[in-house]
This record gives sequence, structure tokens and C-alpha cells, in this order.
Amino acid sequence: MDSQPEQQEPRSYWKRWTKQDFFPEPTFQNLTSYKDALSHTPSRLKDRLLNRSSDSFELLHLPKQSEHHMKRCLTWWDLIWLGFGSVVGSGIFVITGEAALMVGPAIILSYAISGLSALLSVLCYTEFAVEVPVAGGSFSYLRIELGDFVAFIAAGNILLEAIVGAAGLGRSWTSYLASMINTNNTDFLRFRVSSLPEGFNLLDPVAVVVLLVANGIAMSGTARTSMLNWIASIASALVILFIIVVGFIYGKVENLRPFFPYGAEGVFKASALVYWSYTGFDMVANLAEEVKQPSKDIPVGMIGSMSLITVICCLMSLALVMMQKYTEISADAAYSVAFTAIGMNWAKYLVSICALKGMTTSLLVGSLGQARYTTQIARSHMISPWFALVHPKTGTPIYATILVTIASAIVAFFTSLDVLSSVFSFSTLSIFMCVAIALLVRRYYVKDVTANKDLVKFLVSLFVIIGSSIAIAALWNTNVRGWVWYFVAGVIWLSGTLWMALLPKQRVAKVWSVPLVPWLPALSIGINLFLIGSLGYVAFLRFAICTAVMIVYYLFVGVHATYDVAHQIDQQQSRTEEGSASSQVLL
Repeated sequence: MDSQPEQQEPRSYWKRWTKQDFFPEPTFQNLTSYKDALSHTPSRLKDRLLNRSSDSFELLHLPKQSEHHMKRCLTWWDLIWLGFGSVVGSGIFVITGEAALMVGPAIILSYAISGLSALLSVLCYTEFAVEVPVAGGSFSYLRIELGDFVAFIAAGNILLEAIVGAAGLGRSWTSYLASMINTNNTDFLRFRVSSLPEGFNLLDPVAVVVLLVANGIAMSGTARTSMLNWIASIASALVILFIIVVGFIYGKVENLRPFFPYGAEGVFKASALVYWSYTGFDMVANLAEEVKQPSKDIPVGMIGSMSLITVICCLMSLALVMMQKYTEISADAAYSVAFTAIGMNWAKYLVSICALKGMTTSLLVGSLGQARYTTQIARSHMISPWFALVHPKTGTPIYATILVTIASAIVAFFTSLDVLSSVFSFSTLSIFMCVAIALLVRRYYVKDVTANKDLVKFLVSLFVIIGSSIAIAALWNTNVRGWVWYFVAGVIWLSGTLWMALLPKQRVAKVWSVPLVPWLPALSIGINLFLIGSLGYVAFLRFAICTAVMIVYYLFVGVHATYDVAHQIDQQQSRTEEGSASSQVLL
């Protein structure tokens, strides 16, 4: 009797603690192999700079690294409320108070400008998410169109965004809870440690507990988390309607004067800050791998929810500055304190509960999205592939969720909200700008198809668009106020965009496409760069330091891991092709 080959039993999800599980690449097998890899860093870096991923690689090959598939369980209804739950709460209750102190009643204009920029970014994300419905979101999009290195820098900033965003929500959760107990002191539940530097000396254990609970729920399953989110979000929508109506009824028009206390500079600085209020939409794009019908559900879910959210943010910010003079608004718990100011003490509890509920749903949706793009980053081996594993029963990446949870809990425990918000805005704006650039590359350049002369023309026009956008931002932030220079820079921007519009497009979207290409993506690039320029020197410095750390990590770890994986796959494909050729010869 022929002996049957023994089938290897599947390994337990929880018993993956060997070195091979964390570092399976040949580079990290031993010290000798690592030293040899380091000696080839320049050639490997060149390889990674010049090579790009593909739609099929991100869609078909990388998900295999997770061993189990995520469950396709989301519809357009889920996406609308996931977008609502993520955005309304992550910013409007968190950052509006601080922004109103910077700009005054013109906060509504700041929200409108940021909302327009966010909507342009949503359009770019939607086209990518429909054509490449994977968990990686912007990481995968940039990896396909701009290459491995740019994608890694984006990945590092994506992780920074995830950690900082969740930490900021956790600390704001504490502030709103404290305002319900003691209105005059939103730091009531924190502990001051005088030996620590300013901005890092208010310890927040409540934020840590909230983060642990929210992420624990997200680990249990996507469908369950989505259901909890839309139930809570519908309740929040009713309270938001109450806030807007009461704000307009009891608000005072005289509180809107002066409307521009800090001029246009204040409007644009606040626009860069309140962009945080719109950033939850990228979490929806990161859930594309779990959407039942990406081509139909994603456009409705993302564009519909962002349009609604922009209107809500503008109306809520206007209601706030009508209820209370902008100089008296609380930076940490703006709406609760505002209702106390108009004599509706009972309403502050309703608002605080709504804010807490909104921030909780933001944490839930954020945890889902953050874990998914961390998973895709791990699938590419830029971080350990151990974090890419999907649990067979829950269909969720538990290890990736734990990674983001621990990191955000540590940051939330120490770091104040004002320090977090500037880092977050810079990372977010830079990623959205890169996605707009990637969309233009996708439309106008296809490897081995685009003629060299057309590629050169495209790159020149792209350089003109980016350069003129930077020039406008630099003029504004160096206090140049004559119209002549802005007119010149604007004409250059228009010329570069028009030149690109006259070039032949090399790819047409198959299902859903951004309208008015290249105009809308070019406008998105310009607005994002302008808002980045409004953030200030400290935000640039923090961003530069974080990016420098990421580059060091990439040179010593990331470039070698991704190089090994890419060339292992190339070798496997070559052997497969050779085997097929040999079989044909024998036949």
C-alpha cells in the first residue's frame, strides 16, 4: 500500500515567536549575512529607488503573507457611517476650540478651505481604492506609482499619523470627561510631573485605558465594529443637529465681530490645523479589502460621507463661535464649556457624552484602518511580516492592532494635544499631496509604454506645478502681500497644469475616475502645499526629525528586507517560467 504523505498541521496563530517568524529574510539569518547585505546597501538602494510595485502584486501576492483572508463584509452603508464615525469626533470635538483661538469667528472659512482640500484628496483616494482595493491605502498607491522608497517614507508617516491621531483622541477623551466633572479644569484627571519637560509632563492614564478598550473591540471583528459604529454615529448625528440648532437660536451675532481678528494669516494657519477634522476618510480607503463591491460601494461611501461631513463641520464651528466669544472658548472641551457659558449647564453633559461617543467611534474606525495599513506595510516586509498575520476566526490583523495600540498608548500617556496636532497635520497633508502626485503619474506614465519625450514633458510640467505651489506658499508665509508675485506664480501654475492637460494620457480608469484630470489633482497639490506652509517652523522640524529616523531605519533594515523579498519572487517566477519551457520541450 502506498504511504500517504503526512499533511502538515497549520501553525497556531499565537505560537509565532521564533526568529524566523519575525525576520525570515536571508539578510537577517546571521551576522555574516547582515554584514554582507550592508556592504551592498548602495546597489540595493538604487534597485529599490528605481523599481515600482504593480496592481496585481499588491492585490494577489502580498495578501498571501497574511495566511488568512480578511472577510468581505462591508457595504456602502457601512462605509458612509464609518466615514462619519471616524471624521466627526476625531477633529470637530477635538481641535475646533484650539483653532478658534487662532482665527476667531472666521473658523468657518478655515473648515471650508480644509473641507475643499479633503474632498479633492477623497476623489484621488477613491480612484485608487476602486482599482486597487487592498488594505494598504495610500501606502500601496504610492508603492505602485512612486516606488518603494517614497512609499516607505509615506509608510513611516502613516504609522506616525496613526499613533499621533489615536493618542490625540485618547487625551481629548480625558479632557471631555474631566469637563463633565470639573468645568474649570480639563486636566482634572491627569497627573502633573514637574521633572518632565513642558508638553510632556501631564500624565494621562484615562487615555491609555480608552485606547486599550477601543482597540480590543476592533480586534474582535470588522462587521461587529461597523455595526457598533453606525448605531453610535446615528445617535451622534441627532445630538449634532441639536448643537447646531441651539447654537443658532441662543448664539449672539455680536460674538462674530470682529470676524477676522487675526486676518487671512489666521484663517490659513487654522485651516492647516483643522485638517485633522477631515482625516478619518483615509481610514475608509484602508478598509477596501473588506468591501463587498468596491467599484460601487467605495465611491458612494467616501465621497458621500465627506460632502456631508464638510457641511456639518462648517455649521458646528459657526454655532460654537456664536455661542461664546472666541477669546473665551476652551481649547480642550470647547462645546461643553460653550453651553455652560449660555446657561445650559445640563446640555454640556449631553454634548460631552456625544463628544465622548464621537471620539470613541473615531478610535474604533481608526483602529480598523490603522491596523490594515500596518498589515500591508508588514506584508511588504518593510516591518516584520509577523504583523501581517490575520487571525483565522476574527479575520482581523490582531498583531498589527496591538502594535499601534501600544505605541499610541505610550504617546497619549505623556504628550499634550498641541504637540500632537502639528505633527499629525504635517504628516497627513504631505501624504495627501503625494497621493495626488501618484494619481497624475498613474494617468500619464506607464512603464515601457510612455515615450521618453512625453515622460520628460510630464516631469517638467509636474515640477512646474509643485514649484509654483511652493512659491505661493513661501510668498504667503514670508509676509509678501503684493498681488503681482501671486499673479506671476498663479500664471506659472496654470501654465504647468495646462501643459500637462495637453499631453496624451497613458491610462484610463476602468471603473471610476477623478474628473477634470490634471486640474483637480494639481489643485489638491497646491492646497496641501499651501496648508503645509502654514504650519510653522516647529512642525517642519518635528517632521524632518521623524523622517530622518525613518531613513536611518530604511537604510539598515527596510531596504534589505524588501530587496530580498522582491528578488526571491523574481527567482520563483524565473524558475516557474523555466519549468514551463522545459515541459513544452519534452512534449
